[in-house]
Amino acid sequence: MTEPTLDLLVTGASVLTGAKDGLIADAVLGIRDGCFVLVAKAGTEPLPAARRAVHLPGRVITPGFVNVHTHANLSMVRGVAEDLGFAPAYTPGIPQGHMVTPDEAHAIARLGALEALLFGSTLINDTFVHAQVVTPAMAEIGLRVWSCGRIHDVDFSGISVGRWEHVDAIGEARLAEALALAERYNGKSGGRIGVMLAAHAPDTCSTPFLKRIAQAAREKGLRVTTHLSQSKVEVERIRARDGKSPPELLEEVGLLNDHLLAAHCIHVGESDIARIGRAGIHVAHIAKGNATGGTIAPTTKLRAAGAKLALGTDNMHADMVEVMRWALCVGRIQLGAVTDDWQPSTVFEMATMGGARAMGLEKEIGSITVGKRADFVAFDFRRPHLAPRTNPLGNLVHVAQGRDVEMVAVDGDIVVEGGAPTRVDAEAVRREAEAAIAALWARAKG
Repeated sequence: MTEPTLDLLVTGASVLTGAKDGLIADAVLGIRDGCFVLVAKAGTEPLPAARRAVHLPGRVITPGFVNVHTHANLSMVRGVAEDLGFAPAYTPGIPQGHMVTPDEAHAIARLGALEALLFGSTLINDTFVHAQVVTPAMAEIGLRVWSCGRIHDVDFSGISVGRWEHVDAIGEARLAEALALAERYNGKSGGRIGVMLAAHAPDTCSTPFLKRIAQAAREKGLRVTTHLSQSKVEVERIRARDGKSPPELLEEVGLLNDHLLAAHCIHVGESDIARIGRAGIHVAHIAKGNATGGTIAPTTKLRAAGAKLALGTDNMHADMVEVMRWALCVGRIQLGAVTDDWQPSTVFEMATMGGARAMGLEKEIGSITVGKRADFVAFDFRRPHLAPRTNPLGNLVHVAQGRDVEMVAVDGDIVVEGGAPTRVDAEAVRREAEAAIAALWARAKG
């Protein structure tokens, strides 16, 4: 008997590769040792033997989505925070990060990670609290997890009631925890777990502490993620505290560079946009979340200035398909027209290769290419709202939903099949998270 040459063979689907070849109708994908070793049109060569073969006619396969900015635990305020007009950490009367116990964080984070995976994200970059607990817990769901506890020296227990107090001991403890997390997990689990230093925001980190984070990032060779110019409160506080805009401050402390992933970038003037562009930072565009709050990031100007755009879901939901749609609409609204540089291909690139670049992983993931890790998502395009398949990419961005995901693979391992996770009991994950969230709300109201 001939020894199988592949671990997994996928046939019958159309493939949006995310690479120069674009769309391959009736494609053949071959996977061995977690990597794509064959990406071709059916009939161009004999099919190799495989340990498992999957035939997926009527499906459209994409690279796994790279969700560069999310807070899995903030599903605890879903359906409420969206209508408060500001981020949960700054809002009194609802569950706050400092209230969450490690056991609660474990349960809630698994819910957020599962949601992301079922909607087609094969990598999430997650920041919040108790990262030492939630990082392995989320990775067990089956996706790639980049994680870090939020790094700050402000006393978060006072922010929602207007008390801003920076405490050296808080900052050193949070930074030490993040560096210990990186030492323990960065690059582990076959490259499926990583760490970025999550400097929470310019207003929740004192200026000396921001310099300390920048120094630690250089010394350890770690990338940094943060919230930047996300609110008028942040801009006003930094102007009063430092006499600068938030981007000017990050430039001064050594954080504004191409290793920075900055979420939002909403409240930026022309000089800030130019500064961000010159630095070539990666902007995590939160199109749906920002619009829900009545704001729009100037993505057209940011991109023209040189900023690199990627996409994140933040804390409202984990559907990257919906985020692509909102990003496209927001870009067109800014121009007041449909243009060649705001097309479905534009936002698809942001959700795949743009995200991979932001994470420093463009050589490993982000496209279906021979030699890259075999992360892919299969959408069921046999559903009425996705017919006809005249333009699969157009249908994906304009009409599809994360709920149309049928299969997800990470490193060639099928972690979602038939729309259900293969590694965990989805109902048990939901039940445990809801119990933890109920306990948090009871304490917050008390």
